[in-house]
Amino acid sequence: MSEIPMVAARSAVKLHPRGRSFHSDVSTHIPTNAPGVIDLETMAPLQVDGIRVDLVGMWERAAPLLAIRDNDAHSLYALGIAASLAAALPEADPVVALPAILLHDIGWSQVPPDEVLAAIAPGGGRPDLVRMHEVEGARLAQEILVDVGHDAAAIARIVEIIDGHDSRVHALSIEDAIVKDSDKTWRVTPHGLDVVMEWFGLERHEALSLCASRVIDHLFTDPARALARGLVAMSSVTMWPQSAALGED
Repeated sequence: MSEIPMVAARSAVKLHPRGRSFHSDVSTHIPTNAPGVIDLETMAPLQVDGIRVDLVGMWERAAPLLAIRDNDAHSLYALGIAASLAAALPEADPVVALPAILLHDIGWSQVPPDEVLAAIAPGGGRPDLVRMHEVEGARLAQEILVDVGHDAAAIARIVEIIDGHDSRVHALSIEDAIVKDSDKTWRVTPHGLDVVMEWFGLERHEALSLCASRVIDHLFTDPARALARGLVAMSSVTMWPQSAALGED
C-alpha cells in the first residue's frame, strides 16, 4: 500500500504587524504576566509542590516521535488547552495532567504511516491500531519520563492515562478527564479544523460540523464544554456570508 501523504496544516497566524495606525507607542502598557498567557519556556521546569516538571525536556524527546499526522502541533495546542483547563480545575494535578497530554500521542510513531488515518476515520476505524498506539505510547512515555527525572508516583499515573486515553470511554480521574477533553477540544480549534480538512478532503463547514458533533457532547468537564462551544461559535462566524463579505473590500 502506498504511503498516505501527510499535508502540513500549519495555521497562518499573524505574528508581526504590517505597520502602526496609532501614532503613539503603547508598549509600556503591555503587562509582563497577562492572565491566561502561557509560555512553554517559562512553564518549564515547572515546580509544583516541590516536584520538577521538565516540559521542555519532555518535548525535545517526544517531538521526533510526533512528526506524523500533525501530532507535533496537535500536542502543543492540546498542552495549551490542558494548561487552561488545569487552571480552571484547581483540584487537578498538573504534574500528571500536563506531561500526559504532551506525550499522549507518541505511540502513533509505532503505527505504519499509511494506516494512521484508517485507524481514526469516522464511520470505520481500526480499534486494534488505536489500541496499539496507546500501549506503545505508554511504553515510550515511561522511558521519556524516567529519562527527564520525573516524579515516580506521577509517572505511574501518567502511563495509566496514556494507556487507554482514546479507547477508554470513562475518565479515571480529573487529570484523565483533562487529557481526554484537551485532546478532543483541539479538533474544533482553527488548527484542528485545518488538519481535519486535509485528512479527509472536507470543506471547512463540513469539517466544523463533523468535529463539533464528535466533541461538544463528549467532554467531561464544564470548562472544556464552554471552551469548545466558544471555539465552534467563532469558527461558525468566519463562514457567515457577512464575514466573507468583509474580506472583499
